[in-house]
Amino acid sequence: MQKIIHIDMDAFYASVEQRDNEALRGKPVAVGYPEARGVVATASYEARKFGIHSAMPSLTAKNKCPELIFVLPRFEVYHAVSEQIREIFLEYTDLVEPLSLDEAFLDVTVNRKDNPSAGLIAKEIQQKIFEKTGLTASAGVSINKFLAKIASDYKKPNGFFVITPEEAEQFVERLPISQFFGVGKVTVQKMYDNHIFTGYDLKQRSETELVRLFGKMGHTLYLNARGIDLREVEPNRITKSISSETTFLQDKSDQTLLTVELYHLAKEVEARMKEENFYGKTFTIKVKYADFQIITRSKTLPQKMTDFQQYWPIVREMMKSLDLVKPVRLLGFGISNTGEETQVKYTQLELRLF
Repeated sequence: MQKIIHIDMDAFYASVEQRDNEALRGKPVAVGYPEARGVVATASYEARKFGIHSAMPSLTAKNKCPELIFVLPRFEVYHAVSEQIREIFLEYTDLVEPLSLDEAFLDVTVNRKDNPSAGLIAKEIQQKIFEKTGLTASAGVSINKFLAKIASDYKKPNGFFVITPEEAEQFVERLPISQFFGVGKVTVQKMYDNHIFTGYDLKQRSETELVRLFGKMGHTLYLNARGIDLREVEPNRITKSISSETTFLQDKSDQTLLTVELYHLAKEVEARMKEENFYGKTFTIKVKYADFQIITRSKTLPQKMTDFQQYWPIVREMMKSLDLVKPVRLLGFGISNTGEETQVKYTQLELRLF
């Protein structure tokens, strides 16, 4: 029996900004760029009352809430806070799987505190996060990642919720299908079209039928409908690529200007490469035209490149070879393919107390 905790920081970027700027507290705040083509990265809970959410176009958000305050993101600060939180996690277990800067899974089946209660550990972590960072986090506790993730969303913000082994299957049966982890808007609509509205409805369908309707995801849905998730917490998730992209305020057609933009993207990717000690040998340029058509160009080198001065001339030549026949809306650059396959496994012990 696994004991899994999912910790999810509450409106992380916005909460950091409100913590650091007293004038923002209690007000609707969006972290992001207010320009015509900007998007919201995170919205404070005051802003969410107006229907504002992440990935929403900035203009739409401003129309929903004219009082909305935009704050430019400070990723170096968010990274630093995320590291503080990670240090707290590691006080309890090495089995920490970060999903992003603001959320992670922890396997505390066996833990450094010899605490048999995953619920008490989760509450301790919430308290320590608040004491160390001044921020709140929501915690979900259960027997697998699927249920722990659902639990952490259940009573946000500053929420705490446990789904016990005895409650798991019935809890999932009552769960609206839209709240299943990994089920997006398109899949939800397809569910509705097939008269699947809750976990109970999903549970009535055979695995064969679900695979026919939803492809490979059908197998996962079949298990999840029964409260089953066989995925382990992966403490050493392998970075497979690093990329960055930018959407222009005005479409660009000039090859020289686009090359300058590509240079800045490549420098940003280089900084992250050094930070994560990740070096690849495949370079990819992504272009989205004004009509939303997307093209990509990739080049793989015989060996990994670790020095910007080595690979920038190659990337620049890739850019020159692009036949940009239309104005460009978005430009992206990424590095992937380390040429190494590394798998980290661990032995999980069994404990029955929850």
